[in-house]
Amino acid sequence: MLLNYISSRNLRGDAFGGLTAAVVALPMALAFGVASGAGAAAGLWGAVIIGLVAALFGGTSTLISEPTGPMTVVFTAVILNFTSQIPDRATALALAFMVVMLAGLFQILFGLCRLGRYITMMPYTVISGFMSGIGVILVILQLAPFLGQSSPTGGVIGTLTSLPQLISGAQPLEFLLALITLLILWFTPENWKRFCPPQLLALVVGTFLSITVFANVGLSRIPEFSAAFPSFQPPAFSAITPDLLRLMVVNGAVLGMLGCIDALLTSVVADSLTRTEHDSNKELIGQGLGNLVSGLFGGLPGAGATMGTVVNIQAGGRSALSGIVRAIILMLVILVAAPLASRIPLAVLAGIALKVGFDIIDWSFLRRAHHLSMKAACITYGVIGLTVLVDLIWAVFIGVFVANVLTIERMTALQSKGVKTISTTDDDVILPPDEQELLDRASGRLLLFQLTGPMIFGVAKTINREHNAIEECEAVLFDLSEVSHLGVTASLALENAIKEAIEVGRLVYVVVLPGATRKRLEKLKLLDLLPEHHVSANRYEVLLHAVNQLPQLQELSS
Repeated sequence: MLLNYISSRNLRGDAFGGLTAAVVALPMALAFGVASGAGAAAGLWGAVIIGLVAALFGGTSTLISEPTGPMTVVFTAVILNFTSQIPDRATALALAFMVVMLAGLFQILFGLCRLGRYITMMPYTVISGFMSGIGVILVILQLAPFLGQSSPTGGVIGTLTSLPQLISGAQPLEFLLALITLLILWFTPENWKRFCPPQLLALVVGTFLSITVFANVGLSRIPEFSAAFPSFQPPAFSAITPDLLRLMVVNGAVLGMLGCIDALLTSVVADSLTRTEHDSNKELIGQGLGNLVSGLFGGLPGAGATMGTVVNIQAGGRSALSGIVRAIILMLVILVAAPLASRIPLAVLAGIALKVGFDIIDWSFLRRAHHLSMKAACITYGVIGLTVLVDLIWAVFIGVFVANVLTIERMTALQSKGVKTISTTDDDVILPPDEQELLDRASGRLLLFQLTGPMIFGVAKTINREHNAIEECEAVLFDLSEVSHLGVTASLALENAIKEAIEVGRLVYVVVLPGATRKRLEKLKLLDLLPEHHVSANRYEVLLHAVNQLPQLQELSS
């Protein structure tokens, strides 16, 4: 089905859900537009375009898509990157919006390749650290407007180094207005939130105070923008150099991946609230189309927004009609009330954005990480540091690499216990009495080399070590009957062990069940090295045959 689930059975619920989500989206879109540097109009139209397109073509019926804190932080870094390299701001912004289009194309590609269920398969320590780092960045970038001053150049580092000057030059009244905004967001009573979202309340109260109590003060406000539909932004292909192209592709991939993670995690939240199941791949295509169109018309990138989605569901939204209603209402508000937006103080928007950044930080996990695992805590805090101070891309790459190395080390240590050499009755290994009796008859001359569980590449070293320890035996039985997975590296280590045993004149037997493990050995042509009766799926039969083939036992029995 091409379109998302749109139903007319719940018109009242979907209409009210869309209206409520639009009310929540308005102040957030304004705040993110101004915070990004692209302007309030870019945030507002991004919320309309992405919300409408993703609602039409996505795979989660109740998901509300719009510019989010994490996407805004990355896009802000993209704009700063281009404006620092290109003197003409219009060209720099055109290239930045091309990155939004690339992000959309990457998301569509991920969806078409059916990678939806793999996107969020990152260690939670990395996701938590990355999101918390983005929250910290958003907080830091709002410090200057929160204090009533222009943002210094240099992004996070520039803001941190300029902090003493920002504090000493703070504008008291603008700081007071931002502080009032923050207090409203933090301390709005719960029963009020059902009727008026704190963000909208803070926006209205802050703007009212600015035009009444602070009327004679020259407050910094949103620059005026026209109440008109957004114009088409033609891609600036002529300004692209090989170095810029490389930067655009990397940033587009990062922005696209972040949007996928943001949207799919929110889809999971929506599923839990509505007892439904979303289509991950379809959702990625819908998100990609939304970002592609948003970039074409100069809108901010976006993704599934948890706050808007939860509000939509709680207000009665149950189909994509609620997202469509939200986009239409928001569009009408922009077209009618755009002139009023120029009355909104930047300090109020800074307070709203700062609170969003604070909420993005994963306080729940950060408070418990060091109790759960010091390694997990180190990865999380390391990713936060790299995200804030170095680079978003390297933070994810290094975090995932370290987390995977530690996981492989732990899994290898556990799975190495499944590699055992048994020459007589072993207390650690329980064998049936008849098999134990056969091993005892061999008097240590027959070695049972037993592998159990999944044999990944980290176990290859253990296989080599155990095999090298074999000295005094005349026959070896490799028991693979309990191997659930035999990796390529482990299978090559096993091949080496079998070939060495054959070369020194030992009798070699293999117990393996029909299935993937036997097919792997057949593809290696390893079973061709052994006589047919030396390979079986029955361990007792192979043990009996092996014991009877030992020379002295044959003489004794005769």
